[in-house]
Amino acid sequence: MSILTPCIVAGGAGTRLWPVSREARPKPFMRLPDGESLLQKTFLRASRLPGVNRVLTVTNRELVFGTQDDYRAVNAGQLPLDFLLEPCGRNTAPAIAVAALHAQREYGDDVQLLILPADHLIGDETAFAAAVAQARTLATAGYLVTFGIQPTHAETGYGYIEAGEALAQGGQRAQRFVEKPDAATAQQYVDGGRHLWNAGMFCLQVDTLLAELARCAPDVLETARVSLESASAMRGSDCVQCELSGETFSLTPDISIDYALMERSDKVAVVPCDLGWSDIGSWHAMRGLSATDEAGNQVNGEAILHEVSNCFIDSRDRLVGAVGVHDLIVVDTPDALLIADARRSQDVKHIALELKRRGHEAYRLHRTVNRPWGTYSVIEEGSNFKIKRIVVRSGASLSLQMHHHRSEHWIVVKGMARVVNGERDFLLDTNQSTFIPAGHSHRLSNPGIIDLVMIEVQSGEYLGEDDIVRFDDIYGRVASTETKP
Repeated sequence: MSILTPCIVAGGAGTRLWPVSREARPKPFMRLPDGESLLQKTFLRASRLPGVNRVLTVTNRELVFGTQDDYRAVNAGQLPLDFLLEPCGRNTAPAIAVAALHAQREYGDDVQLLILPADHLIGDETAFAAAVAQARTLATAGYLVTFGIQPTHAETGYGYIEAGEALAQGGQRAQRFVEKPDAATAQQYVDGGRHLWNAGMFCLQVDTLLAELARCAPDVLETARVSLESASAMRGSDCVQCELSGETFSLTPDISIDYALMERSDKVAVVPCDLGWSDIGSWHAMRGLSATDEAGNQVNGEAILHEVSNCFIDSRDRLVGAVGVHDLIVVDTPDALLIADARRSQDVKHIALELKRRGHEAYRLHRTVNRPWGTYSVIEEGSNFKIKRIVVRSGASLSLQMHHHRSEHWIVVKGMARVVNGERDFLLDTNQSTFIPAGHSHRLSNPGIIDLVMIEVQSGEYLGEDDIVRFDDIYGRVASTETKP
Protein backbone atom coordinates (compact mmCIF):
# COMPACT_ATOMS: atom_id res chain seq x y z
CA MET A 1 0.00 0.00 0.00
CA SER A 2 1.12 3.57 -0.66
CA ILE A 3 2.61 5.99 1.88
CA LEU A 4 0.24 7.51 4.44
CA THR A 5 0.92 11.15 5.35
CA PRO A 6 -1.27 12.72 8.02
CA CYS A 7 -2.14 16.33 7.18
CA ILE A 8 -3.17 18.36 10.24
CA VAL A 9 -5.18 21.47 9.41
CA ALA A 10 -4.80 24.09 12.16
CA GLY A 11 -6.63 27.39 12.06
CA GLY A 12 -9.79 29.22 13.06
CA ALA A 13 -10.51 31.32 16.13
CA GLY A 14 -12.69 28.94 18.20
CA THR A 15 -14.98 31.80 19.19
CA ARG A 16 -17.36 29.59 21.20
CA LEU A 17 -14.51 28.79 23.60
CA TRP A 18 -13.56 32.39 24.33
CA PRO A 19 -11.84 33.66 26.51
CA VAL A 20 -9.39 30.72 26.49
CA SER A 21 -9.48 30.31 22.69
CA ARG A 22 -8.45 33.47 20.84
CA GLU A 23 -7.36 34.25 17.31
CA ALA A 24 -3.62 34.28 18.06
CA ARG A 25 -3.88 31.22 20.34
CA PRO A 26 -6.98 29.30 19.21
CA LYS A 27 -8.71 26.12 20.30
CA PRO A 28 -6.05 23.61 19.14
CA PHE A 29 -3.68 25.00 21.78
CA MET A 30 -6.16 24.63 24.66
CA ARG A 31 -4.87 22.36 27.41
CA LEU A 32 -7.18 19.55 28.50
CA PRO A 33 -7.32 18.26 32.10
CA ASP A 34 -4.41 15.86 31.41
CA GLY A 35 -2.15 18.77 30.38
CA GLU A 36 -1.97 17.98 26.66
CA SER A 37 -3.37 20.32 24.03
CA LEU A 38 -5.85 19.22 21.39
CA LEU A 39 -3.11 19.83 18.80
CA GLN A 40 -0.68 17.56 20.65
CA LYS A 41 -3.30 14.84 20.92
CA THR A 42 -3.99 15.07 17.19
CA PHE A 43 -0.28 14.86 16.39
CA LEU A 44 0.27 11.86 18.67
CA ARG A 45 -2.80 10.06 17.32
CA ALA A 46 -1.60 10.58 13.75
CA SER A 47 2.04 9.72 14.39
CA ARG A 48 1.14 6.40 16.04
CA LEU A 49 -0.64 5.06 12.94
CA PRO A 50 1.16 2.21 11.13
CA GLY A 51 3.48 3.33 8.35
CA VAL A 52 3.53 7.04 9.16
CA ASN A 53 7.02 8.50 8.75
CA ARG A 54 6.21 12.19 8.26
CA VAL A 55 3.49 14.66 9.32
CA LEU A 56 2.30 17.61 7.25
CA THR A 57 0.65 20.63 8.87
CA VAL A 58 -1.26 23.46 7.17
CA THR A 59 -1.43 26.55 9.35
CA ASN A 60 -0.55 30.24 9.23
CA ARG A 61 2.65 32.12 10.02
CA GLU A 62 1.35 33.51 13.32
CA LEU A 63 0.54 30.02 14.62
CA VAL A 64 3.49 28.07 13.24
CA PHE A 65 5.90 28.78 16.09
CA GLY A 66 3.36 27.77 18.74
CA THR A 67 2.59 24.67 16.68
CA GLN A 68 6.26 23.75 16.54
CA ASP A 69 6.54 24.26 20.30
CA ASP A 70 3.61 21.90 20.91
CA TYR A 71 5.04 19.28 18.55
CA ARG A 72 8.51 19.58 20.05
CA ALA A 73 7.14 18.69 23.49
CA VAL A 74 5.67 15.36 22.30
CA ASN A 75 7.66 14.41 19.19
CA ALA A 76 10.06 12.17 21.08
CA GLY A 77 10.83 10.13 17.96
CA GLN A 78 11.67 13.30 16.04
CA LEU A 79 9.29 12.49 13.20
CA PRO A 80 10.08 14.74 10.19
CA LEU A 81 7.64 17.62 9.77
CA ASP A 82 6.34 19.60 6.81
CA PHE A 83 4.61 22.98 7.20
CA LEU A 84 2.53 24.88 4.67
CA LEU A 85 1.94 28.44 5.87
CA GLU A 86 -1.13 30.28 4.67
CA PRO A 87 -0.93 34.09 4.55
CA CYS A 88 -4.70 34.31 5.13
CA GLY A 89 -7.54 31.91 5.88
CA ARG A 90 -9.32 30.62 2.76
CA ASN A 91 -11.22 27.64 4.20
CA THR A 92 -10.48 23.94 3.82
CA ALA A 93 -10.62 23.39 0.05
CA PRO A 94 -7.57 25.59 -0.76
CA ALA A 95 -5.69 24.19 2.24
CA ILE A 96 -6.26 20.60 1.12
CA ALA A 97 -5.50 21.43 -2.52
CA VAL A 98 -2.14 22.97 -1.60
CA ALA A 99 -1.38 19.99 0.67
CA ALA A 100 -2.12 17.58 -2.18
CA LEU A 101 0.08 19.47 -4.62
CA HIS A 102 2.90 19.62 -2.08
CA ALA A 103 2.59 15.89 -1.33
CA GLN A 104 2.57 15.05 -5.04
CA ARG A 105 5.69 17.14 -5.64
CA GLU A 106 7.55 15.73 -2.65
CA TYR A 107 6.37 12.11 -2.43
CA GLY A 108 4.57 11.07 -5.63
CA ASP A 109 1.08 10.51 -7.06
CA ASP A 110 0.09 7.57 -4.89
CA VAL A 111 0.71 9.11 -1.45
CA GLN A 112 -2.43 9.09 0.69
CA LEU A 113 -3.30 12.15 2.78
CA LEU A 114 -5.15 11.69 6.05
CA ILE A 115 -6.77 15.08 6.63
CA LEU A 116 -7.27 15.77 10.35
CA PRO A 117 -8.63 18.92 12.02
CA ALA A 118 -6.21 19.98 14.75
CA ASP A 119 -8.87 20.56 17.39
CA HIS A 120 -10.88 17.34 17.59
CA LEU A 121 -10.77 14.75 20.35
CA ILE A 122 -10.91 10.99 19.77
CA GLY A 123 -11.21 8.71 22.76
CA ASP A 124 -10.81 5.31 21.08
CA GLU A 125 -7.53 5.20 19.17
CA THR A 126 -7.91 1.50 18.35
CA ALA A 127 -11.20 2.19 16.57
CA PHE A 128 -9.61 5.20 14.90
CA ALA A 129 -6.74 3.10 13.53
CA ALA A 130 -9.21 0.50 12.23
CA ALA A 131 -11.31 3.20 10.51
CA VAL A 132 -8.19 4.64 8.88
CA ALA A 133 -7.18 1.19 7.60
CA GLN A 134 -10.64 0.77 6.07
CA ALA A 135 -10.46 4.26 4.54
CA ARG A 136 -7.05 3.52 3.02
CA THR A 137 -8.46 0.47 1.24
CA LEU A 138 -11.24 2.60 -0.22
CA ALA A 139 -8.81 5.37 -1.21
CA THR A 140 -6.63 2.84 -3.03
CA ALA A 141 -9.73 1.75 -4.95
CA GLY A 142 -10.24 5.33 -6.19
CA TYR A 143 -12.67 6.79 -3.65
CA LEU A 144 -12.53 10.10 -1.83
CA VAL A 145 -13.12 8.88 1.70
CA THR A 146 -14.72 10.73 4.58
CA PHE A 147 -15.41 9.54 8.12
CA GLY A 148 -18.96 9.49 9.51
CA ILE A 149 -19.47 9.33 13.25
CA GLN A 150 -22.34 7.23 14.57
CA PRO A 151 -24.60 9.84 16.24
CA THR A 152 -25.38 9.42 19.92
CA HIS A 153 -28.04 12.14 20.07
CA ALA A 154 -29.87 14.65 17.89
CA GLU A 155 -27.10 17.25 17.52
CA THR A 156 -27.88 20.51 15.70
CA GLY A 157 -24.31 21.80 15.81
CA TYR A 158 -22.90 19.25 13.30
CA GLY A 159 -23.37 18.61 9.62
CA TYR A 160 -24.56 15.14 8.59
CA ILE A 161 -23.72 12.59 5.88
CA GLU A 162 -26.47 10.38 4.47
CA ALA A 163 -24.96 6.94 3.89
CA GLY A 164 -26.03 4.99 0.81
CA GLU A 165 -25.26 1.57 -0.63
CA ALA A 166 -22.60 -0.69 0.83
CA LEU A 167 -19.36 -0.90 -1.18
CA ALA A 168 -17.42 -4.04 -2.01
CA GLN A 169 -14.26 -2.65 -0.39
CA GLY A 170 -16.15 -1.83 2.82
CA GLY A 171 -17.79 1.37 3.93
CA GLN A 172 -20.71 2.96 2.08
CA ARG A 173 -21.28 5.41 -0.71
CA ALA A 174 -21.84 8.95 0.57
CA GLN A 175 -25.31 9.71 -0.71
CA ARG A 176 -25.69 13.29 0.45
CA PHE A 177 -24.08 15.95 2.67
CA VAL A 178 -26.51 17.87 4.87
CA GLU A 179 -25.94 21.19 6.62
CA LYS A 180 -26.58 21.62 10.36
CA PRO A 181 -30.28 20.71 10.82
CA ASP A 182 -32.91 22.00 13.20
CA ALA A 183 -33.75 19.89 16.26
CA ALA A 184 -36.70 18.05 14.68
CA THR A 185 -34.74 17.14 11.56
CA ALA A 186 -31.75 16.02 13.61
CA GLN A 187 -33.99 13.69 15.58
CA GLN A 188 -35.38 12.24 12.33
CA TYR A 189 -31.82 11.59 11.17
CA VAL A 190 -30.92 9.76 14.38
CA ASP A 191 -34.15 7.73 14.34
CA GLY A 192 -33.73 6.81 10.67
CA GLY A 193 -30.28 5.30 11.18
CA ARG A 194 -28.90 6.37 7.77
CA HIS A 195 -27.24 9.65 8.77
CA LEU A 196 -23.82 10.12 10.35
CA TRP A 197 -22.12 13.14 11.86
CA ASN A 198 -19.69 14.77 9.44
CA ALA A 199 -16.35 14.68 11.27
CA GLY A 200 -14.45 16.74 8.70
CA MET A 201 -11.76 14.03 8.41
CA PHE A 202 -10.75 12.56 5.04
CA CYS A 203 -8.47 9.94 3.51
CA LEU A 204 -7.54 10.95 -0.04
CA GLN A 205 -5.08 9.52 -2.52
CA VAL A 206 -3.31 12.43 -4.19
CA ASP A 207 -3.82 11.42 -7.83
CA THR A 208 -7.56 10.84 -7.31
CA LEU A 209 -7.94 14.04 -5.29
CA LEU A 210 -6.18 16.24 -7.85
CA ALA A 211 -8.12 14.70 -10.75
CA GLU A 212 -11.45 15.33 -9.00
CA LEU A 213 -10.45 18.87 -8.03
CA ALA A 214 -9.57 19.54 -11.68
CA ARG A 215 -13.03 18.32 -12.67
CA CYS A 216 -15.15 19.78 -9.85
CA ALA A 217 -13.22 22.83 -8.63
CA PRO A 218 -10.62 23.85 -11.23
CA ASP A 219 -10.41 27.42 -9.91
CA VAL A 220 -9.44 26.16 -6.45
CA LEU A 221 -6.81 23.83 -7.88
CA GLU A 222 -5.27 26.38 -10.24
CA THR A 223 -4.91 29.17 -7.70
CA ALA A 224 -3.53 26.67 -5.17
CA ARG A 225 -0.99 25.54 -7.76
CA VAL A 226 0.15 29.09 -8.49
CA SER A 227 0.39 29.83 -4.75
CA LEU A 228 2.60 26.81 -4.13
CA GLU A 229 4.80 27.46 -7.15
CA SER A 230 5.49 31.00 -5.94
CA ALA A 231 6.00 29.97 -2.30
CA SER A 232 9.26 30.57 -0.50
CA ALA A 233 10.63 27.33 0.90
CA MET A 234 13.09 26.42 3.65
CA ARG A 235 14.43 22.89 3.78
CA GLY A 236 16.22 21.04 6.53
CA SER A 237 17.07 17.42 7.20
CA ASP A 238 13.84 16.88 9.15
CA CYS A 239 11.62 19.79 8.07
CA VAL A 240 10.21 21.42 4.94
CA GLN A 241 8.51 24.79 5.41
CA CYS A 242 6.72 26.55 2.54
CA GLU A 243 5.27 30.01 3.01
CA LEU A 244 2.57 30.68 0.42
CA SER A 245 2.52 34.00 -1.39
CA GLY A 246 -0.10 36.37 0.00
CA GLU A 247 -0.57 38.00 -3.38
CA THR A 248 -1.55 34.75 -5.09
CA PHE A 249 -3.17 32.82 -2.23
CA SER A 250 -5.60 35.67 -1.54
CA LEU A 251 -7.09 35.01 -4.99
CA THR A 252 -8.02 31.46 -4.01
CA PRO A 253 -11.79 30.91 -3.53
CA ASP A 254 -12.89 30.90 0.11
CA ILE A 255 -14.73 27.57 0.11
CA SER A 256 -14.89 24.38 2.16
CA ILE A 257 -13.84 21.01 0.76
CA ASP A 258 -17.41 19.77 1.24
CA TYR A 259 -18.86 22.46 -1.03
CA ALA A 260 -15.99 22.50 -3.52
CA LEU A 261 -15.56 18.77 -3.97
CA MET A 262 -17.38 16.28 -1.76
CA GLU A 263 -20.90 17.41 -2.72
CA ARG A 264 -19.99 17.47 -6.42
CA SER A 265 -17.98 14.27 -6.85
CA ASP A 266 -19.54 10.86 -7.53
CA LYS A 267 -16.53 9.09 -6.01
CA VAL A 268 -17.18 9.80 -2.33
CA ALA A 269 -17.32 6.99 0.23
CA VAL A 270 -17.96 7.18 3.95
CA VAL A 271 -16.58 4.96 6.70
CA PRO A 272 -19.11 4.76 9.57
CA CYS A 273 -17.29 4.65 12.87
CA ASP A 274 -17.65 5.03 16.63
CA LEU A 275 -14.48 6.69 17.89
CA GLY A 276 -15.48 8.50 21.06
CA TRP A 277 -15.28 11.62 18.88
CA SER A 278 -15.98 15.24 19.78
CA ASP A 279 -15.08 18.50 18.08
CA ILE A 280 -14.96 20.21 21.53
CA GLY A 281 -16.94 23.04 19.98
CA SER A 282 -18.23 24.74 23.12
CA TRP A 283 -17.84 24.96 26.89
CA HIS A 284 -20.70 22.47 27.15
CA ALA A 285 -18.52 19.96 25.28
CA MET A 286 -15.48 20.83 27.41
CA ARG A 287 -17.34 20.16 30.64
CA GLY A 288 -18.08 16.66 29.40
CA LEU A 289 -14.38 15.85 29.89
CA SER A 290 -14.44 16.35 33.67
CA ALA A 291 -16.12 14.42 36.46
CA THR A 292 -18.84 16.15 38.50
CA ASP A 293 -19.20 16.46 42.25
CA GLU A 294 -22.36 15.39 44.08
CA ALA A 295 -24.07 18.66 43.12
CA GLY A 296 -23.21 18.33 39.42
CA ASN A 297 -20.42 20.93 39.51
CA GLN A 298 -17.12 20.71 37.65
CA VAL A 299 -14.27 22.86 38.93
CA ASN A 300 -10.81 23.39 37.46
CA GLY A 301 -8.81 25.38 40.00
CA GLU A 302 -9.66 26.46 43.54
CA ALA A 303 -13.26 27.32 44.42
CA ILE A 304 -15.42 27.67 47.53
CA LEU A 305 -19.04 26.84 46.70
CA HIS A 306 -22.15 27.28 48.84
CA GLU A 307 -25.47 25.96 47.56
CA VAL A 308 -24.17 25.82 43.99
CA SER A 309 -25.23 23.18 41.46
CA ASN A 310 -24.61 22.18 37.84
CA CYS A 311 -21.94 24.82 37.31
CA PHE A 312 -18.72 24.61 35.29
CA ILE A 313 -15.97 26.77 36.82
CA ASP A 314 -12.55 27.07 35.18
CA SER A 315 -10.19 29.38 37.07
CA ARG A 316 -6.60 28.15 37.19
CA ASP A 317 -5.02 31.30 38.69
CA ARG A 318 -7.63 32.85 40.97
CA LEU A 319 -9.82 31.65 43.83
CA VAL A 320 -13.53 31.66 42.97
CA GLY A 321 -16.29 31.97 45.55
CA ALA A 322 -19.88 31.26 44.49
CA VAL A 323 -23.13 31.34 46.47
CA GLY A 324 -26.59 30.20 45.43
CA VAL A 325 -26.00 29.98 41.67
CA HIS A 326 -27.01 27.20 39.31
CA ASP A 327 -26.42 26.16 35.69
CA LEU A 328 -23.61 28.59 34.99
CA ILE A 329 -20.37 28.49 33.01
CA VAL A 330 -17.63 30.59 34.63
CA VAL A 331 -14.27 30.83 32.84
CA ASP A 332 -11.62 33.13 34.29
CA THR A 333 -8.37 34.19 32.58
CA PRO A 334 -5.89 36.88 33.63
CA ASP A 335 -7.55 39.54 31.48
CA ALA A 336 -11.13 38.37 30.84
CA LEU A 337 -14.01 36.66 32.66
CA LEU A 338 -16.86 34.75 31.03
CA ILE A 339 -20.17 34.12 32.84
CA ALA A 340 -22.80 32.31 30.79
CA ASP A 341 -26.00 30.32 31.14
CA ALA A 342 -24.86 26.72 30.80
CA ARG A 343 -27.70 26.07 28.32
CA ARG A 344 -26.43 28.79 25.98
CA SER A 345 -22.76 27.88 25.57
CA GLN A 346 -23.07 28.11 21.76
CA ASP A 347 -23.83 31.83 22.12
CA VAL A 348 -20.42 32.65 23.62
CA LYS A 349 -19.29 33.33 20.05
CA HIS A 350 -21.33 36.55 20.09
CA ILE A 351 -19.04 37.96 22.79
CA ALA A 352 -15.94 37.16 20.76
CA LEU A 353 -17.40 38.56 17.55
CA GLU A 354 -18.42 41.79 19.27
CA LEU A 355 -14.88 42.16 20.62
CA LYS A 356 -13.57 41.70 17.09
CA ARG A 357 -16.00 44.31 15.74
CA ARG A 358 -14.75 46.79 18.34
CA GLY A 359 -11.12 46.01 17.57
CA HIS A 360 -10.55 44.89 21.18
CA GLU A 361 -7.27 43.03 21.79
CA ALA A 362 -9.04 40.42 23.94
CA TYR A 363 -10.45 38.91 20.74
CA ARG A 364 -6.99 38.20 19.37
CA LEU A 365 -4.46 38.10 22.19
CA HIS A 366 -4.08 36.74 25.70
CA ARG A 367 -2.22 38.67 28.38
CA THR A 368 0.57 36.14 27.79
CA VAL A 369 1.57 36.05 24.12
CA ASN A 370 3.63 33.29 22.47
CA ARG A 371 6.44 34.24 20.15
CA PRO A 372 9.01 32.11 18.25
CA TRP A 373 11.65 33.05 20.84
CA GLY A 374 9.48 32.54 23.96
CA THR A 375 6.66 34.55 25.59
CA TYR A 376 5.81 37.95 26.92
CA SER A 377 3.15 38.82 29.51
CA VAL A 378 1.67 42.25 30.14
CA ILE A 379 1.84 42.73 33.91
CA GLU A 380 0.45 46.25 34.09
CA GLU A 381 -0.19 49.18 31.78
CA GLY A 382 -1.49 52.70 31.99
CA SER A 383 -1.11 56.14 30.46
CA ASN A 384 2.36 56.31 28.85
CA PHE A 385 3.71 53.12 30.46
CA LYS A 386 3.55 49.33 30.09
CA ILE A 387 5.33 46.61 32.11
CA LYS A 388 6.07 43.21 30.56
CA ARG A 389 7.59 39.96 31.75
CA ILE A 390 9.67 38.52 28.89
CA VAL A 391 10.91 34.91 28.74
CA VAL A 392 13.51 34.04 26.07
CA ARG A 393 14.35 30.38 25.50
CA SER A 394 17.93 29.12 25.46
CA GLY A 395 19.60 30.00 22.15
CA ALA A 396 16.67 32.17 21.02
CA SER A 397 16.80 35.79 19.93
CA LEU A 398 14.39 38.65 19.32
CA SER A 399 14.74 40.59 16.08
CA LEU A 400 17.13 43.53 15.67
CA GLN A 401 14.56 46.30 15.86
CA MET A 402 13.76 49.91 16.62
CA HIS A 403 10.79 51.86 18.04
CA HIS A 404 9.89 55.40 17.06
CA HIS A 405 7.76 56.38 20.04
CA ARG A 406 8.82 54.39 23.10
CA SER A 407 11.87 53.85 25.26
CA GLU A 408 12.51 50.61 27.14
CA HIS A 409 14.24 49.70 30.38
CA TRP A 410 15.33 46.05 30.63
CA ILE A 411 16.08 44.32 33.96
CA VAL A 412 17.39 40.74 34.07
CA VAL A 413 15.74 38.69 36.83
CA LYS A 414 16.98 35.25 35.78
CA GLY A 415 19.66 33.98 33.43
CA MET A 416 22.09 35.81 31.18
CA ALA A 417 21.18 38.24 28.40
CA ARG A 418 23.13 39.36 25.38
CA VAL A 419 22.07 42.86 24.43
CA VAL A 420 22.63 44.99 21.36
CA ASN A 421 21.88 48.63 22.26
CA GLY A 422 22.79 51.04 19.48
CA GLU A 423 26.52 50.54 18.77
CA ARG A 424 27.12 48.52 21.95
CA ASP A 425 27.02 44.70 22.21
CA PHE A 426 27.31 43.37 25.77
CA LEU A 427 26.15 40.81 28.37
CA LEU A 428 23.79 41.45 31.27
CA ASP A 429 23.70 39.17 34.33
CA THR A 430 20.94 38.74 36.91
CA ASN A 431 19.94 42.04 38.59
CA GLN A 432 21.66 44.12 35.91
CA SER A 433 19.80 46.46 33.55
CA THR A 434 20.04 48.71 30.49
CA PHE A 435 18.06 51.63 29.07
CA ILE A 436 17.15 51.80 25.36
CA PRO A 437 16.08 55.24 24.11
CA ALA A 438 13.49 55.60 21.35
CA GLY A 439 15.13 55.42 17.94
CA HIS A 440 17.96 53.10 19.05
CA SER A 441 18.35 49.77 17.26
CA HIS A 442 18.39 46.94 19.79
CA ARG A 443 18.27 43.19 20.16
CA LEU A 444 17.84 40.76 23.05
CA SER A 445 19.07 37.16 22.95
CA ASN A 446 19.72 34.31 25.36
CA PRO A 447 23.23 32.80 25.10
CA GLY A 448 22.72 30.64 28.19
CA ILE A 449 21.32 27.16 28.77
CA ILE A 450 18.41 28.22 31.02
CA ASP A 451 15.47 30.48 30.22
CA LEU A 452 16.21 34.20 30.32
CA VAL A 453 13.58 36.14 32.29
CA MET A 454 13.40 39.92 31.91
CA ILE A 455 11.21 42.73 33.15
CA GLU A 456 10.65 45.36 30.48
CA VAL A 457 9.33 48.81 31.38
CA GLN A 458 8.11 50.76 28.36
CA SER A 459 7.49 54.50 28.43
CA GLY A 460 6.35 56.91 25.75
CA GLU A 461 3.39 58.62 24.17
CA TYR A 462 2.51 55.56 22.04
CA LEU A 463 3.04 51.96 23.17
CA GLY A 464 1.21 50.00 20.45
CA GLU A 465 2.71 46.73 19.24
CA ASP A 466 2.81 48.12 15.70
CA ASP A 467 5.54 50.64 16.60
CA ILE A 468 8.36 48.37 15.49
CA VAL A 469 10.81 48.36 12.57
CA ARG A 470 12.80 45.16 12.02
CA PHE A 471 16.28 45.13 10.52
CA ASP A 472 17.18 41.47 10.98
CA ASP A 473 15.36 38.40 12.28
CA ILE A 474 16.36 34.74 12.51
CA TYR A 475 12.69 33.69 12.12
CA GLY A 476 12.19 35.39 8.74
CA ARG A 477 9.86 38.16 9.97
CA VAL A 478 11.78 41.11 8.51
CA ALA A 479 9.59 43.81 6.94
CA SER A 480 9.55 47.58 6.90
CA THR A 481 7.01 47.59 9.73
CA GLU A 482 5.62 44.75 11.80
CA THR A 483 2.89 44.38 14.37
CA LYS A 484 4.50 41.78 16.62
CA PRO A 485 7.65 41.94 18.76
